[in-house]
Amino acid sequence: MSLHPQAEEFLRRLSDMQSPPLHEMSPDQARRLVLPIAQEPERVGGVMSDVVPTEAGDVPIRGFFPLRIDDVDTQASADRFLPIVVYFHGGGWVLGSIDSHEAVCRRMANAAQSLVISVDYRLAPEHKFPAAVDDCLAVTQWAFERGATCGGDPARLFVCGDSAGGNLAAAVCLRARDEARPPVRGQILIYPITDHAFDRPSYHENAVGYQLTTDSMRWFWNQYLDAPSQGAHPWASPIQAVDHTRLPPTLMVTAGYDPLRDEGIDYAARLSAAGVPVTHIHYPDMIHGFFRRLDAFDRASELVRAIADWISTADDASR
Repeated sequence: MSLHPQAEEFLRRLSDMQSPPLHEMSPDQARRLVLPIAQEPERVGGVMSDVVPTEAGDVPIRGFFPLRIDDVDTQASADRFLPIVVYFHGGGWVLGSIDSHEAVCRRMANAAQSLVISVDYRLAPEHKFPAAVDDCLAVTQWAFERGATCGGDPARLFVCGDSAGGNLAAAVCLRARDEARPPVRGQILIYPITDHAFDRPSYHENAVGYQLTTDSMRWFWNQYLDAPSQGAHPWASPIQAVDHTRLPPTLMVTAGYDPLRDEGIDYAARLSAAGVPVTHIHYPDMIHGFFRRLDAFDRASELVRAIADWISTADDASR
C-alpha cells in the first residue's frame, strides 16, 4: 500500500526543517527537538502529579482521569472504579517525557474511560539498561497497590507503550510473570522494539526516509545498553525470552513503513504460538511514531478508539 498522504505531508515538513540525522546528534541535541504536539490539550476529568519511591530514587508520574460520559445520567457512576492503564512513552529510551505524550494520554483516558498513569522513567545514556525497566515495573506495582486510593481498579490493570515504551511494557509483563508481581490484565504494544537485531526485511525496506531509520535504531541501542551482549537479555529483547506462555492478552500495533514492523509481527506470532490471546492491528500506510501525533494523523485518533474498544473487550472477557 502507498504511504498515506498525511504521512507524506508530515515527512515533507520534517525534511524542510533540515535537522541533522538523529544518529549524528548528542542526546541533549536530540531531546531539544522533541516537543509536545501543537494542539489544545483535551479536557479531562482531572490530573494528578505524584512520585513513586524506589531504591534508585523517585519516579515522577502523571495521572489523567477521564471525563465521565455517563455522569449526566447517574451520579452513582462517580463511585465506579476505573480501569488503570500504565503508560510508558516512546523515544528510544533516550527521548520523550510525560509532556511529549500528554495529549495522547489525555485522549486515551477519555476514550477508554480509564485512569491513565504516564511514567517519567529514567532515560539513557545517563541511566543504562535496565534502569527504565526497573522504574516501569515499580510504577506498575505501585498502581496495583495504590491504584484504589486514586479511584482505579487494581484488578483491571493494563500496561501500554509506544516504540521503546512498548518494549518496556513487554518487559514489565515478562518480569511480572516471572517475579510474581502484579497481575496485568493486558498489554498494548504500539510498534514496539522487541529484538536487538537488524536483519529483518523491514529494516532494509524502511532503512531511510520514514522518520525512524536503521541508523537511528542502532544509535538508540548504543545509548541504552552498556554492551551489545545485553541486547540478548529478554528484558531488552522480549522476543528472546525462552518462555512466552502465561503472558497477558496482547494488542499489537504495527506500521507498514517502519523498520520495527517485522519484529512486532514476529512477536505477535510468538505470543500467539504460546497460547496468548493476540489482537493485531496493522496500518500498512503509516510510519513509525504516528500515534502521539494527534495533530497530524487521523490514524492516531482511530487507534486511540481501537485501543479503548480493546480494553473494554479484554475487561469484559476476564470478568
